[in-house]
Amino acid sequence: MRVEEQIVVSASMEDVWKVIEDFDEYERLLAGITRWESEDRRRRGQGARYQIRMEVGSAQVGSLVEIVEWDPPCDLAWTSITGLDQRGRWRVREQDDGRTRVSLRLRYQAPGGLLGLVSDRVASPMIRGNLRETLKRIKQAVEGEGNGMSENTPGLAQRAVTYAGRGIHAARTFYSAGMITVDRPDRFLGLIQALRKWGNTPAAGYAAAAVRYPDEDAIIDELGRLTFAEVEDRTNRMANAFADAGISEGDQVGLMCRNHRGFIESTVALSKVGCTVLYLNTAFAGPQLAEVVKREKPKAIIYDEEFTELLEDAGKRRKRFIAWHDSDKTDDPTLDELIEQGDPSEPVPPSEENEYRAVILTSGTTGTPKGASRSQPTSILPAAAMLDRIPLKARERSLIAAPLFHSWGFTHFTFSLLLSTTIVLQRKFDPEQTLAGIAQYRVQSCPMVPVMVQRIMQLPEETRRKYDTSSLTSVALSGSALPGELAIKFMDAFGDVLQNLYGSTEVAWAAIATAQDLRAAPGTAGKPPIGTILRIYDDKGREVPQGETGRIFVGNEMMFEGYTGGGSKEVIDGLMSSGDMGYLDEEGRLFVTGRDDEMIVSGGENVFPHEVEDLIAKMPGVKEAAVIGVDDEQFGQRLKAYVVTENGGPSEDDIKSKVKSDLARYKVPREVEFLDELPRNATGKVLKKELKKRHEGEEDGGEGDEKSSEDRKAEKAGK
Repeated sequence: MRVEEQIVVSASMEDVWKVIEDFDEYERLLAGITRWESEDRRRRGQGARYQIRMEVGSAQVGSLVEIVEWDPPCDLAWTSITGLDQRGRWRVREQDDGRTRVSLRLRYQAPGGLLGLVSDRVASPMIRGNLRETLKRIKQAVEGEGNGMSENTPGLAQRAVTYAGRGIHAARTFYSAGMITVDRPDRFLGLIQALRKWGNTPAAGYAAAAVRYPDEDAIIDELGRLTFAEVEDRTNRMANAFADAGISEGDQVGLMCRNHRGFIESTVALSKVGCTVLYLNTAFAGPQLAEVVKREKPKAIIYDEEFTELLEDAGKRRKRFIAWHDSDKTDDPTLDELIEQGDPSEPVPPSEENEYRAVILTSGTTGTPKGASRSQPTSILPAAAMLDRIPLKARERSLIAAPLFHSWGFTHFTFSLLLSTTIVLQRKFDPEQTLAGIAQYRVQSCPMVPVMVQRIMQLPEETRRKYDTSSLTSVALSGSALPGELAIKFMDAFGDVLQNLYGSTEVAWAAIATAQDLRAAPGTAGKPPIGTILRIYDDKGREVPQGETGRIFVGNEMMFEGYTGGGSKEVIDGLMSSGDMGYLDEEGRLFVTGRDDEMIVSGGENVFPHEVEDLIAKMPGVKEAAVIGVDDEQFGQRLKAYVVTENGGPSEDDIKSKVKSDLARYKVPREVEFLDELPRNATGKVLKKELKKRHEGEEDGGEGDEKSSEDRKAEKAGK
């Protein structure tokens, strides 16, 4: 595999050469190199040999290399004698404007036959990134800007590793997942052509699967089944019909659909056109939709008929298409009509600069939802990191219960593209119908959000036992906190099939807890997967000791590009804030203690609501709890708890006594309010902004929908 990158430096060839020939600085300048030492003390010139070593996670990959070309100030080349097979070359050339063009080329080959070939392919984009980083450092060193590297900057240093070893690991992971198989030559050629034509997009995933598995099920939903060949044909027609309707590459299109074939087919068709797709939350209210659409400015909106009234304002002066409908006649054209009228020929792929992008909205639990733009990953290494922790296999069946518009549901849709998964979809979540679907279609994977697991466990035991769910190998959760006790109860009922991913729309993922992690340390978010760096920093940007709570920062290939409305998350040394607080235990497992903007200072003490919520939620008779910070004249801030009970449950005094005895006096809620249910968004996150509004309304003399504290408990007991 050959990779080459170039950069232009505002300096003479001789000045550039002084940096390139200084091998003593290679450990600092070459991204990912941890050792570059002379073997024979011959520091310069042709024939000199060097022991080099690259850090790949916790592994070390080494080679003995020899300088085979030395032509100051123009060319320098080396080749490996032992170890990883590689050849490198510097080329320095003067430009007409007096500046210098510097090229760095690397040829390499990983061992291992087919696995080595796949390793080379998946590592290539990451190798290219390392070359770019190295050239950037060379430019900074020559032009005198400084490279900003130090022993206290682990983020950039660790992210700039050479990924050849990760490529080998990825290849082995993909082989274990059944992704690497021996195909007929014509099918293998078709697979390569699809990837070259469409890149790492949904269009490529279904085009490749249509070649390899044309007559096998791609989608099963309430309308029936579609094969991969049928999806390929239907999305070709739909893409051409979109183009005929005036939707062009580079346009943005909003998509507001529940979990059904229309969501998937629209996404695939729009990726063939080269559009940016804005995924709209089906739980949005009309004004919120209008605000998001006004900010994002999509050219068209594809929606389910049930959302017609909600989109009355947001859909004005925009092209509109209906995905799912129950009416015989609709005001706007339907996707079925587009498919029927569309040209079946394969669309012309979009230009690279207009390749498909996804805009996933943040949950909006603390304010107006923001659009988080993310390109397709430059390699499939991030998938390897996930598959290393979540046991998904090629050609399995996956019932995606999590909403597809949510980053977690969308992640599993993305996995289905790599694994040629048969996707089973139900438009709305129902706990018993989910179990029925698992049993009927012998589903192996069922990604959910934690509140869905909670609702399944609230079903009577005899109802749960009606359905044979023994086919399940993975129930991967994300989207909100997973109480440790709930995880244990679910695994006791359904087996050790649970995994929990912690992340955010902005950073993608930070840590993954396996079933073994969840049993060993209930409540943990797990450990960072390969290729992900996780650090805990204090308010001044310094890394905190193990066990100490601080702000969570993450680095990986899947971090978002910024909010579509402008701005981004805080970044320290190349690592991005997740917006949460947490700590690492002695095993390196992450525990999330709450949002960094939820921490309150009460009487000079830092208090995190999350730990108080967990304690209250574990009390007998408590169904769920949420805790917020409220203003307090004496202490500055105090906590207020909102509690949902069942079968009587504890009193306000019981709750306060429990917190005081198990945690600390300053963590005791000032008051406890009992509710019938907590306000949640579509993915199960508690809407604390609604609880704060409720509290502020009560402070202003308004009345909530519920009576509070012991009055409500007494009234409930008297019924």
